Amino acid sequence: MPGPLADVKVIDLTSNFMGPYGSLLLADLGADICKVEAPGGDTTRGVGPARNQGMSVIFLHLNRNKRSIVLDLKNPAGLAALKKMLQSADVLLHSFRPRTLARLGLSFDEVHKLNPRLVYCGCFGFGQDGPYADRPAYDDLIQAGVGMPVVQGRRNNGEPVYVASAIADRIVGMATANAVTAALYYRERSGHGQCVEVPMFETFSHFVMGDHMYGLTFDPPIGDWGYVRMTSPDRRPYRTKDGYLGVNVYNDKHWHRFFHLSGHPEMAEDPRYATIYGRTQHIDELYRFLGKVFETRTSDEWERLLTEADIPVIRMNTPETLLSDPHMQAVGFFGMQDHPSEGRLRTIGLPQSWSESKPELRHHSPRLGENTMELLGEYGFSEDEAAGLVASGGARTAN
Repeated sequence: MPGPLADVKVIDLTSNFMGPYGSLLLADLGADICKVEAPGGDTTRGVGPARNQGMSVIFLHLNRNKRSIVLDLKNPAGLAALKKMLQSADVLLHSFRPRTLARLGLSFDEVHKLNPRLVYCGCFGFGQDGPYADRPAYDDLIQAGVGMPVVQGRRNNGEPVYVASAIADRIVGMATANAVTAALYYRERSGHGQCVEVPMFETFSHFVMGDHMYGLTFDPPIGDWGYVRMTSPDRRPYRTKDGYLGVNVYNDKHWHRFFHLSGHPEMAEDPRYATIYGRTQHIDELYRFLGKVFETRTSDEWERLLTEADIPVIRMNTPETLLSDPHMQAVGFFGMQDHPSEGRLRTIGLPQSWSESKPELRHHSPRLGENTMELLGEYGFSEDEAAGLVASGGARTAN
């Protein structure tokens, strides 16, 4: 089946990580994504290993279920073509700074006149009412601006360090997809399109500060920033005799059972450890205690004991061993596909399941301009008009 967003036509002007991740989520749910690329293509076409130029691993994982059209928006014919396409689209998704689109005649007010039902969604660096409005933004900048490296550094001898993932890009991409679906739902009830803005700085601040505002929540503060359990230097996978485990001894039941398993039942009655409030105040010493105890048995032994006690535990994977994790294999999360130009590829599955409207793979990640002619046809251009647009340099097809 095509998915719950089938027949939703999205014109996607995003590039790099954040916007394409948002449109990927919409694409996987069935939306028809028209990926508009500049003549040079999306930057991520060159990021990471590739069998063919312009088809890197990062691009492949961000752009399945999309089709690519090349429009040169600096060319009047290319810009006019985009404006015509917008008249029959449901969503315009972009990651430009708003003034950039305004200079092209693609501000919300101008596009709204072309198509009042269009959901016009921008994901970009900063809210437009603040002094950073026109600044460029990337994942590293937003992590730094929100303080994530400092939070990480509290667990790393004080040295600020980025999270080793494009976490801000992907979190804001998820928020963007969520905003688009909500705006579509509103349109179904009201008949009206609208402008939705998803700024990175504010969105990622919302994500981070929910944990780490902590004592600063109160005025005046009643403690420092930082959720102490998460920022503890000893919060890490536990070394066993022969490997590592992820273990989360969290609530009263877990701790009381673990104290007995560890041979220290008296700790369950100690006021420092008997309640979550007391444990929070002494979390570093508790984590050090766990670290010493877990070194006394093998991973197999601990996994069996903890599972029997219903204490959350999992083997620590690497990205490589996750591919062969027995649970992931059982649910079929990682698959294989034959890409028409890139050959045999390992794929990342959809994390949700659906009893109806189950999404499916409809399109392989496209070569640059691979779908230019078919998309122009679907958006109302005759064969002669499409050919003339290509001849003018306003559009391009795959080589």
